[in-house]
Amino acid sequence: MIKIKNLTKVYGKTKVVDNISLEVSKGEIFAFLGPNGAGKSTTIKMLTTILKPTSGNVSLNGFDIFKDSKKVRESFGIVFQDPSVDDELTAYENMKIHAVLYKVPKIEIEERIKKLLNIVELYERKDDYVSTFSGGMKRRLEIARGLLHVPKILFLDEPTVGLDPQTRKHIWEYILKINKSEKTTIFFTTHYMDEVEKVAKKVSIIDKGKIITTGNIKEILKKTKTKSLEDAFIKITGYNIREEEASNLDRMRLGRKLHSRK
Repeated sequence: MIKIKNLTKVYGKTKVVDNISLEVSKGEIFAFLGPNGAGKSTTIKMLTTILKPTSGNVSLNGFDIFKDSKKVRESFGIVFQDPSVDDELTAYENMKIHAVLYKVPKIEIEERIKKLLNIVELYERKDDYVSTFSGGMKRRLEIARGLLHVPKILFLDEPTVGLDPQTRKHIWEYILKINKSEKTTIFFTTHYMDEVEKVAKKVSIIDKGKIITTGNIKEILKKTKTKSLEDAFIKITGYNIREEEASNLDRMRLGRKLHSRK
């Protein structure tokens, strides 16, 4: 479903993404991990045609991102890390606008909106303004909106960041339900290693623009001789904190991990 070959992005003399290659199968749940500044966001921007690669080849759903960019965009949905729903519109209006933009057949719009809002348990709130929604509700609405045009691939950039554990759990229940019922390929990034361990079928770790390792979790633990994905991640990417790039939250997480080792 996703095929990347020798993908590179250069800014000046810096290779932000350095000759990476990987494949994601249809219906697979794929985790793309890396420290801040490793090249994750740049890679996703290239996959979703927001950013033009310096070199390399990418195909999504069998379509080349250069030659068939329109078909590529129709093939995926995306949920950004930062909220992108319109607070001044209702949940229904947010969905309807997306349907029009993606040219969903008029005869199917109402049925699709109802189905997806029911899946994420927001149908009863469809006529409420999004400004009245909690962070978790907004995230659920974004997931429903991203699936409205029936994409083959769903990109999720930190889909549960800032949410409480209970809401995180529910968000993943919705995603897994959609993955199972629609066979949607899921490509996601996260800082929550427990999420990856629970849902990912395959993991790729990128650092300093290069993919360091790819495989299922058992394979990665075996390669790194570690007992958890978090330990493997830190062993692969190093113990130094990228001060110029790491967020306060990342510093606290890594700080606690290192402190526990002393």
